[in-house]
Amino acid sequence: GCGSGYGAVLLSRLQPKSYLGIDLMPEMIDLALVRKDVPHAEFRLMDAADMGQIADASKDVVVIFDILHHIPRWREVLSECGRVLRPGGAMFLEEPSASVVRLWDSFFHWGHPKDAAFTWRELEARLNDVGFTVKHRCRLWPLRSYCAVKTPHP
Repeated sequence: GCGSGYGAVLLSRLQPKSYLGIDLMPEMIDLALVRKDVPHAEFRLMDAADMGQIADASKDVVVIFDILHHIPRWREVLSECGRVLRPGGAMFLEEPSASVVRLWDSFFHWGHPKDAAFTWRELEARLNDVGFTVKHRCRLWPLRSYCAVKTPHP
């Protein structure tokens, strides 16, 4: 979920050679496409649980910023991230745990899908299952941030 492209603006400060943002919502892609302050950026309408338009092992970095807990197919998203990331590539991920999402929903009634919730232990197990090694984790309540590296095949 690249949304309006604001994350792309922030990441562009790192001067990547290219940037691909995806989102399910056409209106978000339209907003992102208007941005002229992100060099070498491309935005595509795409489901993160099925990134078949992206070649295997073609990306160096994947960034997931607080969107997985909205996606009931979050396990498939992580599988697809593992597929498109080259061996040794890094994924940077920040998410709240299921308990935090339930707490937010009890106060704000945001209506997060219940089958999209996961504990941090479940998240880390799934990362392992799809070929990632967690290199760093940082808990800043109510979120946890990760750096995970796609394990090269022997």
